[in-house]
Amino acid sequence: MSTLYMVRHGQTLFNVLRRKQGWCDSPLTELGIEQARAAGRWVADQGLVFDHVYSSTSERCCDTCELVVPGVPYERVKCLKEWNFGKFEGVTEDLNIQVPYGDFYVQFGGEDEVEFRNRLVEGVLELMRRPGHERVLMVSHGAAMSQVPRYFGDDYKNHTDMKRLPNCAICRYEFDGDKNLSLQEVIDPAAC
Repeated sequence: MSTLYMVRHGQTLFNVLRRKQGWCDSPLTELGIEQARAAGRWVADQGLVFDHVYSSTSERCCDTCELVVPGVPYERVKCLKEWNFGKFEGVTEDLNIQVPYGDFYVQFGGEDEVEFRNRLVEGVLELMRRPGHERVLMVSHGAAMSQVPRYFGDDYKNHTDMKRLPNCAICRYEFDGDKNLSLQEVIDPAAC
């Protein structure tokens, strides 16, 4: 049994401005930097050492990763990227429809929800199946981290009283070595 720790990136400028930021990017805020450092302190306090570290190719995730595990080499992978919202990238969150979004973003050149979920989870499973992956850290995005448990018929809300995954939340999964990730807990390092 292997363990996967998935971390959401720290707060960004677009989070503050309430803008859609799927494949587009915005920088971490000062609070986002502190959130990532708090996640790093939590990791250190737990005595966690990762045999492999991965990050979405988005700068906000790479910056978060470098603050959570400073000086630790990591691989940037596209499968961990956020949902592609197409022409909705950068627009105000006020234009969102009610969830679930389903195939709403396809008409704007974005990804269908199931397509996005499958891309993400298939990539994560492929990485976890690699040899020597006993304790793995992956830095990704809010919608991405919500989709992983849904793929397996679960929801992060079943493991916490949080309404939304806060920036730098950590989801701990157990991996069966083949095709199943089981969410064990959701941690908010800022609250620890």
